Amino acid sequence: MEDITGKTISHYRVSERIGMGGMGVIYAAEDTRLRRSVALKFLSPELTRDPEAKQRFVQEAQTASSLDHPSICTIHEIDETPDGRMFIVMPLYRGETLSMRISRGRLELMDALDITEQIARGLMRAHGQRIVHRDIKPANILVTQDGQVKILDFGLAKLTGQTQITRAGSAVGTVSYMSPEQLRGEEADGRADIWALGVLIYEMISGRHPFRDEYPEAIMYSILNQEPEPLGLTARDVSRKLDDLVGKALAKNRESRYQNIADLLASLASIQKGLEAGLTGTEERAHPSVAVLPFTDLSPAKDQEYFCDGMAEEIINALTHVEGLRVVARSSAFAFKGKNEDVRDIGRKLNVRTVLEGSVRKAGDTLRITAQVVNVRDGYHVWSERFDRKMQDVFAIQDEISLAIAEKLRGELLDPEIAALMKRSTTDIDAYQLYLKGRYHWNKRTPASLKKSIELFEEAINMDPAYALAYAGLADAYGILTGFGEYPDMELYEKAERAASKALELAPELAEAHTSLAYLKQLRHWDWDGAGREFRRAIELKPGYATAHQWYAGYLCATGRSDDAVREARMALELDPLSLVINVSTAGVFFRTGWLEEAATQCRKVIEMEPNFPNAHFALSMICIQQGKLDEAVLEHETGLKLLSETPPAVLCQMGYIYGMARRTAEAGVILKRVETIAKKAYVPGTAVAMLYIGLGRFNEALDALERAYRERDNSIMLLGVEPAYKPLRADPRFKALLRNVGLERHA
Repeated sequence: MEDITGKTISHYRVSERIGMGGMGVIYAAEDTRLRRSVALKFLSPELTRDPEAKQRFVQEAQTASSLDHPSICTIHEIDETPDGRMFIVMPLYRGETLSMRISRGRLELMDALDITEQIARGLMRAHGQRIVHRDIKPANILVTQDGQVKILDFGLAKLTGQTQITRAGSAVGTVSYMSPEQLRGEEADGRADIWALGVLIYEMISGRHPFRDEYPEAIMYSILNQEPEPLGLTARDVSRKLDDLVGKALAKNRESRYQNIADLLASLASIQKGLEAGLTGTEERAHPSVAVLPFTDLSPAKDQEYFCDGMAEEIINALTHVEGLRVVARSSAFAFKGKNEDVRDIGRKLNVRTVLEGSVRKAGDTLRITAQVVNVRDGYHVWSERFDRKMQDVFAIQDEISLAIAEKLRGELLDPEIAALMKRSTTDIDAYQLYLKGRYHWNKRTPASLKKSIELFEEAINMDPAYALAYAGLADAYGILTGFGEYPDMELYEKAERAASKALELAPELAEAHTSLAYLKQLRHWDWDGAGREFRRAIELKPGYATAHQWYAGYLCATGRSDDAVREARMALELDPLSLVINVSTAGVFFRTGWLEEAATQCRKVIEMEPNFPNAHFALSMICIQQGKLDEAVLEHETGLKLLSETPPAVLCQMGYIYGMARRTAEAGVILKRVETIAKKAYVPGTAVAMLYIGLGRFNEALDALERAYRERDNSIMLLGVEPAYKPLRADPRFKALLRNVGLERHA
């Protein structure tokens, strides 16, 4: 349907397009007769092409229009254009859908329960009139600016055939919220809406869908045959009553489910009353969580920073193997390094109940290590200990600290957990120290520090050729280095892959190595199915590994699985909330899945956290281009450039693209000449050059550059199907051939 902004349809003057989905397009308009703002939803022609379907919809809509409740979006009118295009007239609400709200992260518990109550009360009114929605999902729940919930699209589920799972082209998002009986093709009643509401509660509170997978068929299998992980294990502050409520709503046999919304509301009211009264103990299942801060170097020479950081990092890695214990990732915990912040503020910022802090004093071969766990609510010690040992005993000290913390916070451990927690990748103390130094430099994430980390990892491997973690570190260093565009990526891929394969040969269940291998399978081999398997295996082995979730989100985004990509990005952010890299990466996922405003908000949040982080400014500049904010785009990119000591060619090309899109062609041309000069003696990524040419409107040359990027296995070629900058090229046969060759044609 062509854009009708500015036109008058019947007595509705259309002002702007405000939404688009599988069922049609939504416009804001003015009702010229009654002088009120309305929303016009134009249904896709294929939905009403069949006269019987059209009549059935009219009957459904007539019934739905009789619903009068604050939580239900009323229908003012049904009409059709002269060419037969049907549209629905509704009130115009300013707000956002629940899917948009969830895309920014899990909701606060009280907010989630308030939204649940409003949805439930709306459904109770509908069920009381024997009207079943059949398609409750986040996209069909609008939350207005004042917090009022509006259930959308009553009556449309039957029209679209969404009660029939065999219908071709059913959307994953719809399948994800269907009850088992709907998937079996049985007639849906009010208990199907209760099931979908259970899914929504789980997703709002945990930030995860209870039945996650990549394909509709796999999701259907999970819904029909598998039980979701208890809500209490995926989210904080979930009481047993709330866990039971969600479990009962998601009972696969509808006879075991809540039989009506009123019963669910009664359970919900009890939970809300308990929360308002501040109940704890047996009423509130307090899920343990801890942030391990970098240890303080108290050594006379002040030369043990790498060892202090390594001690904390090793304890973090060990504790991630304890089921039910949430451990904040390294980069977020280390954000407080060198800062004298109150432990209660740290707990609030990281959303944890306890904090581990400690110190190291090394004199010759003697160590004195102190460690203490503090309850952030009251500042009192939960556990503390001092260790006076020799350097050779450092592994035993780490085990003692990790075991003590795990048992204090979570209770008695199982034998497999103890074994995983105490598992060592080396017993060579010199190799271990080299590895710690390597990770110390790797975490700085600059080209120079990555090269230094490679040297140190290789030295550690020379000391202990069976040191699997050192090989994984080496793979990670080469893998990250591909993103800087200083060398042809194929050279780095080969070295990274050899290191990752060796790590897995030595330790088949090393999550870091599976993550590195997944990264390489997608970038070097375009083995998308293989990469997905490796990412899932890594997350299965180490659910608390934020980098695995972050890179998996990028993979899912590249392969067109937007909802799953957003969920994984949010999971990475939950595990590592203060990581600048993960925050910007999350903005990138929002950007490439079409959530421009959310992406911009995320970037501005990072800039507020750290104004001198150039990547946030670069990412925001690209978002501003797509929003049409050209001057702001230029300003943000120029700000980012000022923060760099030297400008990588890829960043220079991006600046040229920004200038070109902002119609500052002369400045873009100057940058092109600089890039051409650089390319004569140094490597410049083809995808970066292609973007510069797109900014100048030279599309054939952009395609030439992308074909070179394809031949060189350029790191960024994986974004071919989702990068908004490539939009002018998408219809070109050469671009389509590139998508096909890279294996992304079916995902674009």
